[in-house]
Amino acid sequence: MKEISLGVIMNGVTGRMGTNQHLVRSILAIRKQGGVRLASGEAVVPDPILVGRNEDKLRRLAAAYGLSRTSTDLDACLADPHNRVYFDAQRTDLRPECVLKAIAAGKDVYCEKPPAVSTAQALELYRAAVKKGVRNGVVQDKLWLPGLRKLKYLVDSGFFGRILTVRAEFGYWVFDGFRRPCQRPSWNYRKQDGGGIILDMFCHWRYVIDNLFGKVTAVSALAATHLPQRVDEEGRPYEASAEDAAFATFTCDNGVICTFNSSWVVRVRRDDLVTFQVDGTQGSAVAGLRECWIQPEAATPRPVWNPDLPGTIDYFAGWQKLPDLADYGNPFMAQWELFLKHVAAGEPFPWTLLEGAKGVQLAEKGYESWRSRRWVEVEPLV
Repeated sequence: MKEISLGVIMNGVTGRMGTNQHLVRSILAIRKQGGVRLASGEAVVPDPILVGRNEDKLRRLAAAYGLSRTSTDLDACLADPHNRVYFDAQRTDLRPECVLKAIAAGKDVYCEKPPAVSTAQALELYRAAVKKGVRNGVVQDKLWLPGLRKLKYLVDSGFFGRILTVRAEFGYWVFDGFRRPCQRPSWNYRKQDGGGIILDMFCHWRYVIDNLFGKVTAVSALAATHLPQRVDEEGRPYEASAEDAAFATFTCDNGVICTFNSSWVVRVRRDDLVTFQVDGTQGSAVAGLRECWIQPEAATPRPVWNPDLPGTIDYFAGWQKLPDLADYGNPFMAQWELFLKHVAAGEPFPWTLLEGAKGVQLAEKGYESWRSRRWVEVEPLV
């Protein structure tokens, strides 16, 4: 089998998610399995070069995984014709400048979401990529979560009948750092550094809703900064200028109503860190990261409201757990494989920078709704 070595510039992967999900569980896992098989029978093998500002961190990360290519000179990496793909997992506010550089250099671009901090900036990236003729994509990993893939199967099979509502609960308690260490980067809580749960999570909710339930048409949102002070990675207290909780209702073009709560200041008493409940005329389902439970209309109990007597219905007993329908693998790796096939063989890849811009648009509309205390329409992006 012929192997095609494809240079991949990986900028900003010294952070936790960049290291674990993109480098180790995606690129290195793809290399370990011998690359990504194309329809031609050839295999595309990514050849990563780790790029960033801290040379010591880069070298230590490369040594830990047996890699030899590192650099603090992005321009030199972009000038090397072996490097065909530019990947960006930097802080959001740093991303657009580097992505535009890569596009100008003729590199195919793949980046974390959100691609930018404003819709106008995100659209600038997309239009630059189209004008230059480079392939492009944005990470939309939750579409490949086992729980959501099971939900997609139920939607496509007509299990729900007519979908009425979707209710999502996302979040967990992120410590402020005063007594126990914070488990998220401090920039997440500084607006000036691109932080905020609306910008972070509404980008996810846009592609989840658009791809599974209907096209988003309007949003009503309320947010808050519940913990105004936190401690950063160096042990220094700072003012949290970004919101840490958001509560939103989205409407869809097909009449589906979605209510999504997102919070980094909530203690979990549910099946998973995120759960999606979908209710339809013929059945309901609740999905987490990996599992999915269903209750068809025929198995739905008939409760009667009576607070004067103890309840007699076990509301968990009437749900059936779906089996795994496939070997799902890692969601980040699944999308990486599709993007590498897109680059090497032109296979379809619909999750472009335009889709990323839609996520940023929904975040902007969420902020507008919060400020104005009203519903805000979400117009189609062209």
